[in-house]
This record gives sequence, C-alpha cells and structure tokens, in this order.
Amino acid sequence: MNHNPRMLRRSPSFAAVPLLSGGRGLSAERLAKWLALVVWALVAFSAVTWVLRWGAARDVSGVAAAPPQALPEMDDTAVVRSLGAAPLPVTATPSLASRFQLLGVLTGGPNAGAALIGVDGQPAKPFRVGATVSDGLVLQSTQGRRVSLGAAMDGAPTLTLDLPVKK
Repeated sequence: MNHNPRMLRRSPSFAAVPLLSGGRGLSAERLAKWLALVVWALVAFSAVTWVLRWGAARDVSGVAAAPPQALPEMDDTAVVRSLGAAPLPVTATPSLASRFQLLGVLTGGPNAGAALIGVDGQPAKPFRVGATVSDGLVLQSTQGRRVSLGAAMDGAPTLTLDLPVKK
C-alpha cells in the first residue's frame, strides 16, 4: 500500500481535543471509547442492582412470617440504677380502711340505719344499710359510732369503720 502523506486527510472527527490545558490532547475516538466504557459500566451496575433487588424481594415473600417474640421481663430497679438514678422508695398499697372515711352514723335497729361515708377522697354520701358502698362492699350494719362493711348483707364483715374521736 502506498502511503502518501498528502493522500491522508484528516477529518474533523479525529482532531485533537485538549484536556483541561495539559498540553496533551485526547482524540475524539479515544474520548468516545471512554464514554462508551463509562455508559456500559453504568448499565451493568444498574442491571446488577435490579437483579439483586428482585431476588431479595422474592426471597422475603417466600419466607413465612415468624410470630413476634415476647420481650424479656425487665427489672425496673436495675434499669433505674444502671441509668444512674436512685430507685424510688416502694410505697405500700393503701389499706382497704384508708379508702373510706366515716363521717356520721344513724342507728335504727338490726337492719335499719344509715352512714355518711366518703370513698377515695370524694365528698361523703349517705348509704342505707344494704346499699353498695364501693367495689362490692355493702353496708351491713350500724352500731353507735361504728359501721360494718362486707361482701354480702348476711356474710362476715370485711371491714369495720369507727367515727373519729371528737377533740
């Protein structure tokens, strides 16, 4: 083949393209190859990502849902101590008698009478013998300055309340 320098023509597509001003140029052909490589790398990355997502979604749907596990019991005082706080003192639950305040008694015989009783800090209300005072407690009887409360009218007394002493 005869290589005559005048016969070789340079087309504008093969002109040297300077990169940033480094003095060295990158031909358009080389630039096109690099761009093609980058584009195909992005296509491959995208394809791998979608395959992995599809496979992960398929695996999750095929697994039976496990029942939720109960949380372990925790010791509140240990948690408070581990957080650096002093544990609160344990308060005893109020006794049944402390929920009631007897303010007045009216006697009227074996199955008659009434009492003025305040329940859980509420204003006092009048209750007749046989009436339910609170939480299944019935006013069973009245005697002088004392009343008896129980679960049933004819059952054993659960609680006896006395009027406070006058000062």
